[in-house]
Amino acid sequence: MTTGELDVAGAAVFVAPQFTDARGTVVVACHEDEVTGAVGHPLFAVAQTVLTRSRRHTVRGLHYTAGKPGMAKYVYCVSGEALDIVVDVRVGSPTFGRYATVRLAPEDFRAVYLPAGVAHAVLALADDTVMHYLLSGLYRADRERSLSVFDRELNLPLPAGADLLLSERDRAAPTLAAARDAGLLPDYAECQRIEPGALGPRMERGDERWSRTT
Repeated sequence: MTTGELDVAGAAVFVAPQFTDARGTVVVACHEDEVTGAVGHPLFAVAQTVLTRSRRHTVRGLHYTAGKPGMAKYVYCVSGEALDIVVDVRVGSPTFGRYATVRLAPEDFRAVYLPAGVAHAVLALADDTVMHYLLSGLYRADRERSLSVFDRELNLPLPAGADLLLSERDRAAPTLAAARDAGLLPDYAECQRIEPGALGPRMERGDERWSRTT
């Protein structure tokens, strides 16, 4: 597995190894040692897994989770093709307001790790695009927040002229500046403090050492 940093602090992209023979292909979609080497701590204890199926030009997001402990995510594409968008909305972050995009498809089996507090959107580039989410927390509607993907200050790379499909909540979502003025955004320092606590209980790994493969 190869890893790479994204232009959002704490986020990373992974390219899974593939093992192919006459029967087909085996893919290591998630490898804890590689996640640890890339982001500095083990992958969170998975509280929930979610699958979404979307029509072409569907946009889900920008979404983030308010309050403690936030929600970290590990996301990859099972079928179809998607543009994964990560936006740093943590006030005080060295990369606040920046975004990163990764094209996800089962042909190259890329995956994205998102730390707690960042905003996330998925743009389906093909019909029947299926995304798989590993989540560090359980979904609670009262804690879910949305920001506008049409925010001109963010200038996200959305397809020009496309008739994008969004939920009513996402279409009416505030801009990043409006959310910041209203005190709705997470604090970077607080997210840094709660990130390890969001991982949940884990088995002891003794004196095992971790290394990053690039």
